[in-house]
Amino acid sequence: MSQQGPLIVISHGERRASLVIPSCQSIFPVIDIDWSEASEGIELLQPAAVFVPTTEGAAGGGLDRLADQLAAMQPYVPLIVADPEMPCPDNALPFSLLNGGIDRFDRRLNAALRVRTLHKTVLRRLASNPAVPRLPDSNPIGDATVLLIGRGAAYPTLSVAFGERLGVVGALSIEVAAKHLNARDLDGIIISEGFSQRVVDALLTVLAEDSRFRNLPIAVTSGGSLANYDLPNLEVMSGEPYRVVSTFLPLVRQQAFEARLRRTLRSMDAGGLLDPRTGLLTLDAFHRELNSAIHQTRSSAANISVARFSLGQKHERSLFDAARILSRLMRRMDFGTLETDGSIVVVFADADLRNAQMIARRLSSVMKHTTHSVKRAMRIDPQVALTASRSDDSVASLLSRLNEKARAAS
Repeated sequence: MSQQGPLIVISHGERRASLVIPSCQSIFPVIDIDWSEASEGIELLQPAAVFVPTTEGAAGGGLDRLADQLAAMQPYVPLIVADPEMPCPDNALPFSLLNGGIDRFDRRLNAALRVRTLHKTVLRRLASNPAVPRLPDSNPIGDATVLLIGRGAAYPTLSVAFGERLGVVGALSIEVAAKHLNARDLDGIIISEGFSQRVVDALLTVLAEDSRFRNLPIAVTSGGSLANYDLPNLEVMSGEPYRVVSTFLPLVRQQAFEARLRRTLRSMDAGGLLDPRTGLLTLDAFHRELNSAIHQTRSSAANISVARFSLGQKHERSLFDAARILSRLMRRMDFGTLETDGSIVVVFADADLRNAQMIARRLSSVMKHTTHSVKRAMRIDPQVALTASRSDDSVASLLSRLNEKARAAS
């Protein structure tokens, strides 16, 4: 993979690039830098990525300063840190040198560089099209949701520890985990205790063979080997739950950032009509599309139905999560938007009330079982109101009738 800028290896008192990552030197320049010259070297060389094979020599907050410097650079510059000590900066991607670790370095680096290339693409297209929505400047971890699979003693503590930082969907069996993987977008997978090594091996093999999941961050907390799987962001993480969370979060953050970039590109491809936070139409685009759909029904004698999903939530993470699930599950001919009051309105094309009711029930069921509120003990249980268009409807009258039905149902 050709990249602009070198790979910088930062160490202390010794030149390690030719020893640690010889395979990368055929891809782009690999340059050794001492900790004492790291800041100036990065400013001068503008690297494509930075690797820290050991934090020895990074005294006095050297790693934190390095991470802050790279975080401020655009496009994204991956920082990979071997066996980091906790606490670790948010953007320091952990990398275990055990279990054949260095043989996996190329895959880990290439996965991170794909995110950098995607970021470069988004920045270039934003510069040439200022009318499309900007990239949010919030921490991507606020958008992230991980799947926690397990049924051992560590499962509850891991659930609480992760739930304090990001969204968590739990699965006590492999079968339930498979349903979550197929129903929604996830930013990481944690495989906890409660499964035999044979079951874990089979799950990792399936994930490696599916392009949808191959690059996801995956943490295995029950031990095992990493060398046999084509999973670039796989790590074995042992220890207390807080340590597992702190080590894993940077990988999840990178995945969430990549997902944000992909949503932004889809919004650009749609001419800025899609909200990059939700994957649904923006409010203005939704009202224009609904107005067009109403006029088409008059001329063709077709039906449209409209559903309002009231989620009872105010927290953006839960609302955006539910909206993204809905945008993924909707039929291609349907369209929807996330309104300012936190409800999701969806238009079902060529559907009478009976068909719309069946579709809405299926969508509501999936959201109920895959979306969690910020309060960990509570599930989101959408309340659904439905109405169908009439021959004399306008956008205002149709939505007003839908709102009345929603208020009556609450």
